[in-house]
Amino acid sequence: MNNSQQGGTTERSQVRRSELIATGRKLFADTSYDALSMDDIAKHAGVAKGLIYYYFKSKRGYYLAIVEDSVADLVSRAGSDTELPRAERVHRTIDGYLLYAQHHQAAYRTIVTGGVGFDTQVQAIRDAVREELIATIAEGAYGTREIPVLARLALLGWLGSVESVTLDWLAAVEPPRGTVRELLVRMLRRTLDTIEEFEPSCPSPEPA
Repeated sequence: MNNSQQGGTTERSQVRRSELIATGRKLFADTSYDALSMDDIAKHAGVAKGLIYYYFKSKRGYYLAIVEDSVADLVSRAGSDTELPRAERVHRTIDGYLLYAQHHQAAYRTIVTGGVGFDTQVQAIRDAVREELIATIAEGAYGTREIPVLARLALLGWLGSVESVTLDWLAAVEPPRGTVRELLVRMLRRTLDTIEEFEPSCPSPEPA
């Protein structure tokens, strides 16, 4: 097999793998991990079960790949619109976060709660996405991802509140997303003001 043929095979494999992950994201969007068997997954994907094992080794490997893909999507949505003014970018970041949670509820719950039981790998993914979201907020608020420890701790506390509020909101289905967004934006404003009191090097951005 020449290099061109190898490249074509690799590209097709990547496309197939991406298709299987996309199918899994739809299946796990509103269905728990334990409720789906590999036979169920293969049937919905329209492939032989062995193909899923070929790409992901196990149901757990498939599940982790879906979680990682979901995390990448969440971070991408939250960190978009980098050309906007800082205050407006923070606003858009929170809205993108809520929009993702609203339309990918099962995946969001998995990311935030740490997965099935005490799943250390999913928890590691969750911790990584938290750090990335804090860095995104910091960049939107201060123009840099590098912030003092106290500022990071304050934003981490705010993000924990965001996760709790979002989980309860998803269960209650109300109030509207816009209202929840404004609540979280105002909570963040108070957090940023408090950070400025303790860390004058991190001035709170002007309201949009």
